[in-house]
Amino acid sequence: MATPVYQATGRRKTAVASVRLIPGGGKMLVNGRPMRQYLTKEDLMIHVEKPLEVTGMRGKVDIVCSARGGGLSGQAGAIRLAIARALVKMNQEFRKALKKAGLLTRDPRMVERKKYGQIKARKRFQYSKR
Repeated sequence: MATPVYQATGRRKTAVASVRLIPGGGKMLVNGRPMRQYLTKEDLMIHVEKPLEVTGMRGKVDIVCSARGGGLSGQAGAIRLAIARALVKMNQEFRKALKKAGLLTRDPRMVERKKYGQIKARKRFQYSKR
């Protein structure tokens, strides 16, 4: 009998992450590299592992992830959301704890577009009275 695989997708800013959870020993891969090597900052690792900490599944599932678009911070947020969604597919009882921790909510914040006649989205050219 084949081992069950739980797949989910997460998004943050312009990053998209697809995660597969497989019951196992706790290996974590992102784009073929170990997660600690891919997400170089320790705070990003803590951010990504939060759903596993809340549900107590750290070290009990293998995570295989592909992330694309955006930067490391956006990809970490996308991976975190995807892991949380996959954990809910794995066990519906995790939903309440993940929801309470705010891990199932997609962060809607996006970069504001640059407007014409301005330097950036809100910064304007210097005003000269004379």
